[in-house]
Amino acid sequence: MIFDVDRETLPREELEALQLRRLKNLCERVYANVPHYRRRFEEAGVTPADIKRLSDVTLLPFTEKQDLRNNYPFGLFAVPKDTIVRLHASSGTTGKATVVGYTKRDLDNWAELMARSLAAAGVTRRDLIHNAYGYGLFTGGLGAHYGAERPGATVIPVSGGATKRQVLLLRDFGATVICCTPSYSLYLHEAAEEAGIDLRELPLRIGVFGAEPWTEEMRAEIEAKLGIDALNIYGLSEIMGPGVSMECVEAKCGMHIYEDHFLPEIIDPVSGETLPPGATGELVITTLTKEGIPLVRYRTRDITSLDYTPCACGRTHVRMRRVTGRSDDMLIIRGVNVFPSQIESILMETEGLAPHYQLLVTREGNLDNIEVQVEVSEEFFSDEIKNLQRREARLQKTIKEFLGVTAKVRLVEPRSIQRSEGKAKRVIDMREKS
Repeated sequence: MIFDVDRETLPREELEALQLRRLKNLCERVYANVPHYRRRFEEAGVTPADIKRLSDVTLLPFTEKQDLRNNYPFGLFAVPKDTIVRLHASSGTTGKATVVGYTKRDLDNWAELMARSLAAAGVTRRDLIHNAYGYGLFTGGLGAHYGAERPGATVIPVSGGATKRQVLLLRDFGATVICCTPSYSLYLHEAAEEAGIDLRELPLRIGVFGAEPWTEEMRAEIEAKLGIDALNIYGLSEIMGPGVSMECVEAKCGMHIYEDHFLPEIIDPVSGETLPPGATGELVITTLTKEGIPLVRYRTRDITSLDYTPCACGRTHVRMRRVTGRSDDMLIIRGVNVFPSQIESILMETEGLAPHYQLLVTREGNLDNIEVQVEVSEEFFSDEIKNLQRREARLQKTIKEFLGVTAKVRLVEPRSIQRSEGKAKRVIDMREKS
């Protein structure tokens, strides 16, 4: 189902004309109202009048997360503070929090884009949505909530935590849709098994999963264990929150970026040069309609590619491929570039392993080492120690053959890796502590 047929099926020529008008307006607004952007434009030798075609976006300077931190809390806002009706912020665990503000129009647009996203997953007004994204300063919970209410669906605002209670609510309320991180859905499955509840026998039919990278192998695992269609959603709090792009249930092959609101590019993460369609690199997004804190060429650090080929669902908006990692969380182990998702793909294809793992990175002298800790199923953990050791050796060999990195593999007992009710912590980097 397409929520906004007129906008989501615009011919490419009309869509790009709309993007250009909005890009020009954006440049005029930030140049006039945000000192940071006026200064950056002048340093780059560009003015809003220089934007004559869509490709001229490459003349504009990049915006990075550090720019939001440097202008903490409200330095990048483009409107008076009395027109801001809501604030969200990151946790700030690695520095100052990044703060984003929304006008009433921003919130209306956000709700519409989330409504589009849920419709793309097959959600209708008759659905009952179990929303386990966190409410509060994190954008996930409220973003999904208001988007679900826009078409008239019923929302259960569960938020994160209280996993055993969530399982009971899934059973008792009969939710048909669940929104959460993909790793948390598997945690819910475990909790349901312990409670003697088979999630596949519940009315649940759709899962909308985001906020962390996940693989096709994990999709298959989730769909098998929960008996649902598992769909991928993408967003960043700096750009808007969830609903920047969404996978359609018809194709399950990339997430449609809502190009009437966001202008995407793919760049080389090292040189910053724009890459051609289909190339893999870092996603850069310019917000075309945000009033509160519009961002010009924001570097997301997410690694993906853009697919402009027609989609079976009828939407004309470009699809971004599944995020394979982040340019700032790529591990470099003895000269080899490794993304956690690459290791996850190998683990998920190996019989007898659970979808719960962590990567422990250490340094001995001047050499970096990586240990892969992954849970095994009950039946395999009861094997003899020699059998487990042989399985560890095979996995180590497979990782070496496919990724070119030597990793120690340790199979650990079921439920021994800490579960998360939000984003799963996949990498523990001990190098700074050693």
